[in-house]
Amino acid sequence: MTGGVEPLDRAFSSPQAKQRYARRLFATIADRYDLITVLLSFGLDGRWKRRAIDLAAPGPGARALDLASGTGDLAFALAAHGASVVALDVTHRMLQLARVRAATFNAGRSPTWVTGDMCGLPFPDAHFDIVTTGYGLRNVPDLKLAIDEIYRVLRPGGTLVSLDFNRPENALVRSVYLGYLWAVGGALGWTLHRDPDTYRYIPASIRRYPGAARVAGLMRAEGFSHAEWRPVLGGLMAIHLARK
Repeated sequence: MTGGVEPLDRAFSSPQAKQRYARRLFATIADRYDLITVLLSFGLDGRWKRRAIDLAAPGPGARALDLASGTGDLAFALAAHGASVVALDVTHRMLQLARVRAATFNAGRSPTWVTGDMCGLPFPDAHFDIVTTGYGLRNVPDLKLAIDEIYRVLRPGGTLVSLDFNRPENALVRSVYLGYLWAVGGALGWTLHRDPDTYRYIPASIRRYPGAARVAGLMRAEGFSHAEWRPVLGGLMAIHLARK
């Protein structure tokens, strides 16, 4: 799919190129997405997502939007707490898999599944009490626009919780971390897709990511009254908590 290092480099040449690349990538990996998430998180992904849901604090009747929902982990957890959930992902295949998984969850009312773009949310202003996203903000073509859209659809006092990889500030830690993800991603990409660049998109995207502290600052600059981040796995991952 990616055809080597040059196409991966070109994926970040413009917001439009990143959008095209990411859409193609996630359509390709959708059926193995859950496996890769477990492998790259050392099996800790479920624990991190439970922590994110605890911070979101959904309650019965809350309106919740899960962005970049993938196969639905956060959406199902929100629904299990009694929230009315809309789950959005740009990759339709991800949502097809989520619908299949829904039959195995006793999570109250099933989420509503919407194929759509985080940078142009098809919802009215001030509509949701909670917005969550797992591994979403790092992948959008325009981070500021995505944060603006999240702010727009949240009601006053609403909460945003985002779980994602972090870009460590320490240069040595960052180098080791990205080197590990590059090597492991390459091995998994070759084994599963015969293309080592498939999962090397992850360290490539982290290298260009502002990092957790700067993302929190961007949230505040875009209007959130409160935005902070909490380190996960020694700061290699991060959970952002922001309130409108």
